[in-house]
Amino acid sequence: MSKAPKPVGLYPLARKVGDILFLSGVGPRIAGSDANDSGVPGLELDHNGNFKSFDFEAQVHSVFANVKAILEENGSSWDKLVDIQVFLVDMKRDFQTFNRVYAEYFKNIDPKPCRTTIAINALPTPIAIELKCVATV
Repeated sequence: MSKAPKPVGLYPLARKVGDILFLSGVGPRIAGSDANDSGVPGLELDHNGNFKSFDFEAQVHSVFANVKAILEENGSSWDKLVDIQVFLVDMKRDFQTFNRVYAEYFKNIDPKPCRTTIAINALPTPIAIELKCVATV
Protein backbone atom coordinates (compact mmCIF):
# COMPACT_ATOMS: atom_id res chain seq x y z
CA MET A 1 0.00 0.00 0.00
CA SER A 2 1.27 3.44 -0.91
CA LYS A 3 2.23 5.96 1.77
CA ALA A 4 0.69 8.66 -0.45
CA PRO A 5 -2.97 9.48 -1.10
CA LYS A 6 -4.77 7.85 -4.02
CA PRO A 7 -5.06 9.83 -7.27
CA VAL A 8 -8.40 11.61 -7.76
CA GLY A 9 -8.73 10.26 -11.31
CA LEU A 10 -7.62 7.51 -13.65
CA TYR A 11 -3.86 8.19 -13.65
CA PRO A 12 -0.79 6.85 -11.81
CA LEU A 13 0.96 8.62 -8.95
CA ALA A 14 4.20 8.27 -10.93
CA ARG A 15 5.59 6.91 -14.18
CA LYS A 16 9.18 5.98 -15.00
CA VAL A 17 10.57 6.60 -18.47
CA GLY A 18 14.17 5.43 -18.62
CA ASP A 19 15.96 7.07 -15.69
CA ILE A 20 13.36 9.83 -15.32
CA LEU A 21 10.44 9.68 -12.88
CA PHE A 22 7.40 11.88 -13.58
CA LEU A 23 5.00 12.49 -10.70
CA SER A 24 1.38 13.34 -11.33
CA GLY A 25 0.02 16.31 -9.39
CA VAL A 26 0.52 15.59 -5.69
CA GLY A 27 -1.57 17.27 -3.01
CA PRO A 28 -1.47 17.27 0.79
CA ARG A 29 -4.21 14.71 1.47
CA ILE A 30 -3.34 12.05 4.06
CA ALA A 31 -2.26 8.63 2.76
CA GLY A 32 -5.15 6.26 2.28
CA SER A 33 -7.61 9.09 1.72
CA ASP A 34 -9.38 9.71 -1.54
CA ALA A 35 -11.02 12.75 -3.12
CA ASN A 36 -14.18 12.32 -1.06
CA ASP A 37 -12.37 12.25 2.29
CA SER A 38 -11.74 15.32 4.40
CA GLY A 39 -8.23 13.99 5.04
CA VAL A 40 -6.43 17.28 4.42
CA PRO A 41 -4.02 18.35 7.17
CA GLY A 42 -4.76 21.79 8.53
CA LEU A 43 -8.25 21.90 7.02
CA GLU A 44 -11.57 21.53 8.79
CA LEU A 45 -14.81 22.02 6.84
CA ASP A 46 -18.31 22.63 8.13
CA HIS A 47 -21.33 20.60 6.95
CA ASN A 48 -21.69 22.96 3.94
CA GLY A 49 -18.08 22.52 2.83
CA ASN A 50 -16.95 25.95 4.08
CA PHE A 51 -13.61 26.37 5.86
CA LYS A 52 -13.85 26.22 9.67
CA SER A 53 -10.08 26.19 10.14
CA PHE A 54 -7.19 26.42 7.69
CA ASP A 55 -3.44 25.90 8.17
CA PHE A 56 -1.54 26.29 4.90
CA GLU A 57 1.83 25.41 6.45
CA ALA A 58 0.44 22.01 7.52
CA GLN A 59 -0.57 21.40 3.90
CA VAL A 60 2.94 22.27 2.67
CA HIS A 61 4.57 19.79 5.08
CA SER A 62 2.04 17.14 4.06
CA VAL A 63 2.50 17.62 0.31
CA PHE A 64 6.28 17.33 0.77
CA ALA A 65 5.81 14.11 2.76
CA ASN A 66 3.59 12.73 -0.03
CA VAL A 67 6.12 13.62 -2.75
CA LYS A 68 8.91 12.02 -0.71
CA ALA A 69 6.87 8.83 -0.26
CA ILE A 70 6.11 8.57 -3.99
CA LEU A 71 9.75 9.20 -4.90
CA GLU A 72 10.99 6.50 -2.52
CA GLU A 73 8.33 3.98 -3.58
CA ASN A 74 9.59 4.41 -7.15
CA GLY A 75 13.33 4.13 -6.53
CA SER A 76 14.15 7.84 -6.29
CA SER A 77 14.68 10.31 -3.47
CA TRP A 78 14.27 13.95 -2.41
CA ASP A 79 17.79 14.88 -3.55
CA LYS A 80 17.09 13.53 -7.06
CA LEU A 81 14.32 16.05 -7.79
CA VAL A 82 15.12 17.95 -11.00
CA ASP A 83 12.05 20.13 -11.54
CA ILE A 84 9.09 21.17 -9.38
CA GLN A 85 5.97 23.00 -10.50
CA VAL A 86 4.04 24.48 -7.59
CA PHE A 87 0.34 25.30 -7.94
CA LEU A 88 -1.02 27.69 -5.30
CA VAL A 89 -4.71 28.58 -5.04
CA ASP A 90 -3.92 31.83 -3.20
CA MET A 91 -0.55 33.26 -4.21
CA LYS A 92 -0.91 36.45 -2.17
CA ARG A 93 -1.80 34.66 1.07
CA ASP A 94 0.43 31.59 0.77
CA PHE A 95 3.58 32.31 -1.27
CA GLN A 96 5.74 33.66 1.57
CA THR A 97 4.84 30.72 3.81
CA PHE A 98 5.50 28.26 1.00
CA ASN A 99 8.85 29.86 0.16
CA ARG A 100 9.95 29.73 3.82
CA VAL A 101 9.00 26.06 4.30
CA TYR A 102 10.46 25.14 0.88
CA ALA A 103 13.79 26.68 1.91
CA GLU A 104 13.86 24.47 5.04
CA TYR A 105 13.47 21.31 2.93
CA PHE A 106 16.00 22.25 0.26
CA LYS A 107 18.72 24.16 2.15
CA ASN A 108 21.06 21.13 2.19
CA ILE A 109 20.25 19.87 -1.31
CA ASP A 110 22.75 20.68 -4.04
CA PRO A 111 22.15 21.07 -6.87
CA LYS A 112 18.70 22.37 -6.11
CA PRO A 113 15.79 21.49 -8.40
CA CYS A 114 14.36 24.04 -10.79
CA ARG A 115 11.05 25.48 -9.61
CA THR A 116 8.09 27.31 -11.09
CA THR A 117 5.29 28.64 -8.89
CA ILE A 118 1.93 29.20 -10.55
CA ALA A 119 -1.21 30.87 -9.18
CA ILE A 120 -4.34 28.94 -10.10
CA ASN A 121 -8.05 29.47 -9.57
CA ALA A 122 -8.88 26.13 -7.92
CA LEU A 123 -7.87 22.50 -7.47
CA PRO A 124 -10.25 19.54 -7.82
CA THR A 125 -10.40 18.90 -4.07
CA PRO A 126 -10.42 21.42 -1.17
CA ILE A 127 -6.64 21.81 -1.04
CA ALA A 128 -4.52 24.96 -1.40
CA ILE A 129 -1.38 23.45 -2.98
CA GLU A 130 -0.34 20.82 -5.47
CA LEU A 131 3.13 19.86 -6.78
CA LYS A 132 4.10 18.40 -10.16
CA CYS A 133 7.60 16.92 -9.99
CA VAL A 134 10.26 15.32 -12.16
CA ALA A 135 13.17 13.36 -10.65
CA THR A 136 15.91 11.01 -11.72
CA VAL A 137 15.98 7.38 -10.64
